[in-house]
Formats: sequence, C-alpha cells, structure tokens
Amino acid sequence: MTNEHEIVSSRIISASIDKLYQAFADPEKLAQWWGPKGFTNTIHAFDLRVGGKFELTMHGPDKGNYENASVFTKVIPLNLISWHRITQPWFDMEVIFQDIDTNSSSITFRMIFDSAESCDKLRRFVEPNNEENFDRLEAMLATSGL
Repeated sequence: MTNEHEIVSSRIISASIDKLYQAFADPEKLAQWWGPKGFTNTIHAFDLRVGGKFELTMHGPDKGNYENASVFTKVIPLNLISWHRITQPWFDMEVIFQDIDTNSSSITFRMIFDSAESCDKLRRFVEPNNEENFDRLEAMLATSGL
C-alpha cells in the first residue's frame, strides 16, 4: 500500500528472476537501461553490498548531466536492493524483485520521501519516467542474451 510519502511503480517482465536481478546487479547491464528514454549513464561506483556506494552520472538527451550518489542499505539477492540517496533529491529507494514463474518476474521501484511535499514535487515526472525505465529494461533483456 502506498501513501503520500511514496511513489511506487511496478511491472511484470518476461524474464526469469535470475535474469531480471542480473540486469540490475551487473553495472554494465544496468548502465544500458537505467533512466528514462534518451538517457545514457556513466557508472562511477557500484559496490553492491550494505554500505557500498552507488554513484553515477545520468546524461540527459537535453545535454544535462545529473549526478547521483547513494549508499546501499539492504541487499538480498533475487529479492531486494535498497539505498539511501545522498544527493538531492533525497529519498530512500527499494527495488523489489518477485518470481512469478520460470519465464516471468516482477520489478517494483518504491521511492520513499521524508515528506508528502517532497514526494509531490517529483511525482508527475517520476511516474512516467519509471515506465520509460521499465521499457528500456524490457528492451535490454530482449536483446542481451542474459
């Protein structure tokens, strides 16, 4: 259940949970699909363990560069990866992986903000951008041979 402090986006993906999880856990794969349509990524640090750093620059189609720095707070392989953003906008992020059957699984993004106001400032951008992010993930999985 969501509340006014959260943005939750989810999609069922035609891939096993192993392949879906690997698409995030492998920074080379992650760089191929992370972010909305038209974005590219440079991943500077990706230490997938509690306390590990996740730092990247998202390069927008508008020529903007968006720095992101986070610290992983929970890593449960094939189930959950969460982090706390240490650059603005501040929020906690959970990526939840669920096995549906041998050929499909789901991925959920849960963004948790410290206030409803902070959440509302981003909601109208984040919700459609998360859908584009999932589109890119599906396309990468379909062509990567993972």
